[in-house]
Amino acid sequence: MILSSTITTAQAADQLFVSAERWLVSHTPAAVEPLVADIISAAALLVVFASLFAITTVLERKGLGRIQNRYGPNRVGPFGILQPLADGIKSLTKEDIVPLAADKTVHFLAPIVLVVAAFTMYAVLPIGRNMVLANLDAGILFFFAASSVMEMCIFMAGWSSNNKYSLLGAMRAIAQMISYEVPLILAAVTVVMAAGSLSTVTIIEKQSGFTGILPHWFILTPWGFAGFVLFMIAATAESNRSPFDLPEGESEIISGYFTEYSGFKFALFFLGEYIGMFAMSGLGITLFLGGWGAPLSFLTWVPSYIWFFAKLLFLIAMFIWIRGTLPRLRMDQLMNFAWKFMLPLALINLVTAGVWRFVPNIALRWLICALMVVVPYVLLGRGMAKGWKLEKRTYRFAE
Repeated sequence: MILSSTITTAQAADQLFVSAERWLVSHTPAAVEPLVADIISAAALLVVFASLFAITTVLERKGLGRIQNRYGPNRVGPFGILQPLADGIKSLTKEDIVPLAADKTVHFLAPIVLVVAAFTMYAVLPIGRNMVLANLDAGILFFFAASSVMEMCIFMAGWSSNNKYSLLGAMRAIAQMISYEVPLILAAVTVVMAAGSLSTVTIIEKQSGFTGILPHWFILTPWGFAGFVLFMIAATAESNRSPFDLPEGESEIISGYFTEYSGFKFALFFLGEYIGMFAMSGLGITLFLGGWGAPLSFLTWVPSYIWFFAKLLFLIAMFIWIRGTLPRLRMDQLMNFAWKFMLPLALINLVTAGVWRFVPNIALRWLICALMVVVPYVLLGRGMAKGWKLEKRTYRFAE
């Protein structure tokens, strides 16, 4: 009796927000119930991830401060936690300067469309059990279609500014994002092959079982682990995060494609970049980390949305750690890494996923697939290293 009561309580906690939405929708006319449900879900997504953006900016700045042996924000509010509020007020009150020769319509639309496209990607991401805005059969295709709009917006911003630095930054961004989109999609295709579906909900269901206490997550296979690493590296480049932040290379091209943006428009680009990063991380969680599923069988009583956001915060922490650790790449290094290392590994990983599916013996399957992942990694890495000219750096100081 006590066990049954505990299970019921856990299920109620898990479906708390779903039940609240249904209760609100039940008080509206039947003809508009689907529309009201969509509006409530979309508003919840906007509030949650916009709030997460504000929290992340503080955590990132304070985390980078610790990494770089400084304080970070510590003046606005207790421990600096109100810094996002101050930044938002500053962005709203700063003057909006538009170059005289700019295409004003496109210049105005670029940051708005970018943010809209970034939020659109969340429509197919399940953030908990029965918590997805649109359960589409082709959810993965919808996600990548929405993400490709962000590339167009970046080019719109660079071209409309009528500034050579802005245009150069936009062209850099397009070249980088298209180059890394190829291994990103190929890494996702391995999961689509294994799950047999393009639906994000079905992909999570395929990873919902347990063997003993361990889950059936795709990352716990050789091809899944390789795919996850490839996916997250490509997602870092797609999000223009360090060490792939060349489109915003302030030491070379001032500030890249948003050089001519100020005030709230600049803040929208900043928001869009982080919202896109969260969405890419959410897709990685969905594809390889079991989505909202618990990491161990005896932890399934924890509400599903807590597991999703716990995994998301872990990936955000990894992004922050990488930004504070690795230096920016050169453009030639960036492109060589995408086409000469990431792409071949992603193609080989597709074959590895097929071998995993059709080799029946478990031990043999692990051996073959592990070799198919490790050997190309070593060979491709050594092949790229041959072109490097590593010398001891000599520091010279003015007399």
